[in-house]
Amino acid sequence: VSFMNNQKQQKPTLTGQRFKTRKRDEKERFDPTQFQESIVQGLNQTGTDLEAVAKFLDASGGKLDYRRYAETLFDILVAGGMLAPGGTLSDDLTRTEFCVFTAQEDLETMQAYAQVFNKLIRRYKYLEKGFEEEIKKLLLFLKGFTESERNKLAMLTGILLGNGTLSASIVISLYNENLVKEGVSAAFAVKLFKAWINEKDIGSVASSLRKVGMDNRLMELFPANKRSCEHFSKYFTDAGLKELSDFARNQQSIGARKELQKELQEQMSRGEPFKDIILYVKEEMKKTNISEQTMIGIVWTSVMSAVEWNKKEELVTEQAMKHLKQYSPLLKAFSSQGLSELTLMVKIQDYCYDNIHFMKTFQKIVVLLYKADVLSEEAILKWYTDAHVAKGKSVFLEQMKKFVEWLKSAEEESDESDTEEGD
Repeated sequence: VSFMNNQKQQKPTLTGQRFKTRKRDEKERFDPTQFQESIVQGLNQTGTDLEAVAKFLDASGGKLDYRRYAETLFDILVAGGMLAPGGTLSDDLTRTEFCVFTAQEDLETMQAYAQVFNKLIRRYKYLEKGFEEEIKKLLLFLKGFTESERNKLAMLTGILLGNGTLSASIVISLYNENLVKEGVSAAFAVKLFKAWINEKDIGSVASSLRKVGMDNRLMELFPANKRSCEHFSKYFTDAGLKELSDFARNQQSIGARKELQKELQEQMSRGEPFKDIILYVKEEMKKTNISEQTMIGIVWTSVMSAVEWNKKEELVTEQAMKHLKQYSPLLKAFSSQGLSELTLMVKIQDYCYDNIHFMKTFQKIVVLLYKADVLSEEAILKWYTDAHVAKGKSVFLEQMKKFVEWLKSAEEESDESDTEEGD
């Protein structure tokens, strides 16, 4: 059938016709001047009335080829005319004074401009991709623009990121080496993030960055020799963006914790002596500013991941006792503070709840660690009264009841002997 169709289509008259239109297309493709004339003329007529601009753009989409001239369209709306590589305006064509770059440099004006882009893209959905490409391109041209033009573009971009018109993947353009080296990227990022956080909040910004894998790359806004948490934090905090520097610091430390845990597990599986492991971990804690509370969680996870657990409930208890007895010196080294002990108790509770065949082992683990001097009675009592979490709490509190009663009575007895001695 397809062969027949091909045959049909090759009638001489059709070919001639088709060739003509194709030639016209070719000519037009390289000639956006007509398109630019129409858009510029319309913008000059509507002037600063952005409502009218939005209406004009809406109507022109029916007559003009937005699909083919998307780049020209966005160049004009941002810069007033077509941009040559590097960001300078092409000289020979008519331009408009009514565009983002000549508008007032303040958030309100940029919010009004953002509305124009929003409406246009909502109306002509196919412009979405082209708009994203345009913004990526404009970011690469930043050095060709004046500081005021950059500021306006940064605010506009932040607002459009906030309302979801743009995807956070455009941030990748700011990692361009030349822009980073000259400090253009960092300065631009300050204005962009301020506008974005102002539209939304840091949580929303974080999750947008996470979606496109940009959450761990913020340090790359600085050249390699300045790529430290301290520098980043100071720069953005001084610029009034403490939330962003806290977020980046947190991302950095999540990364450091993952690394640390991996390394710890490898050292355990190589069977390195505990004193060496402890030394290594303590140095890492200093270096990466990790608290003992956080560390005990990492150590617990590493210890519990070091073993293939039996799937049978009655066998797993025995296995766990043996394993934890062996590793208790490691846990003890990082539970010197009451808060760390409580963190560990909650970690054990989480673990026994999440690994169902450990449900009945909880109390035995706690008693073992109490005897090994990892957990103190204060921590256990505090956990029992108010520091436990919701996960399986009725089961675990029931398991612990007898032991807790024993702890309390032992405590009372020692109190009595204290007062007797005092007499």
